[in-house]
Amino acid sequence: MDELPLYILDIVQNSLAAGATLVIIRINEDEDGYVVFSIEDNGHGMSQEMVEKVQDPFVTTRTTRKVGMGIPLLAMTAEQSGGGIELTSQLGKGTVITARFLKDHIDRPPMGDIINTLKVLLVTNPGLHLILNYSVKKARFVFDTAEVEEQLGCEVDYSIPDIYGWLSDFLQQEISTVRKAGRDK
Repeated sequence: MDELPLYILDIVQNSLAAGATLVIIRINEDEDGYVVFSIEDNGHGMSQEMVEKVQDPFVTTRTTRKVGMGIPLLAMTAEQSGGGIELTSQLGKGTVITARFLKDHIDRPPMGDIINTLKVLLVTNPGLHLILNYSVKKARFVFDTAEVEEQLGCEVDYSIPDIYGWLSDFLQQEISTVRKAGRDK
């Protein structure tokens, strides 16, 4: 995978396959010299044995294929970039995976297009409660689909062109503001 949002997309797809209805994505582009992202879900969770096994590329819970490259590839990329991953899970409660990449490491994948990744997740998963906590150093922005629904008074269909366009513009504006504020600190 060439960009960090592709790893995020893969992990969120795992969350959804595990029955998650709530996904929290935290991204910090500069946390003490690291780019850090974590994905937390309320899916089925995994046993401690499966948490250990899932880091092996030849283990997967999916029935559509016999290998699971997402987490092992993420771990390898993070380690090659001066960081690593942490994976915790509890049966019936959900899973949290955190990946750290040394910000200035030559092998760190670029931040890429997180906005389009989020739009794809929202358009293809109606009813998903998604929270994005995006920061650079101490500057921060939180996007919560529950707040959007509260403002509009209904479940939101992000595939409607006006809403899709608003979402794109809103995320672009807020993330740009956080990036600028984070650089100024």
